Amino acid sequence: QVQLVESGGGLVQAGDSLSLSCAASGPTTSTNIMGWFRQTPGKEREFVAVINLRGVTDYADSVKGRFTISRDKAKNMVYLQMNSLKPEDTAVYYCAADPLITTTPRLPRLWDYWGQGTQVTVSS
Repeated sequence: QVQLVESGGGLVQAGDSLSLSCAASGPTTSTNIMGWFRQTPGKEREFVAVINLRGVTDYADSVKGRFTISRDKAKNMVYLQMNSLKPEDTAVYYCAADPLITTTPRLPRLWDYWGQGTQVTVSS
């Protein structure tokens, strides 16, 4: 069983930077693909970024150029560096992992494992 634990959320001002971390425990084969999603009240969980074992990344258009996803395979961790934060980035951010996704990783329902979430609040 895989457990994901996020850390690093908080309250920042618009234009600031924040870094999120996610520590994965359990079989490393279950975390071949790791990603970040976010959710605000009343809205569906939305894709933010994904990274595979080879380091290939993909980003939502809304964060491209501002956010960077990375991973440390030895530590089984994934990170999200968020720069130039905007108030619309305010959300609960979730770490996700999966052994294999053969279609688009942008659909939350395709992911097997989720963290508990960490709140990011960006004030204007």
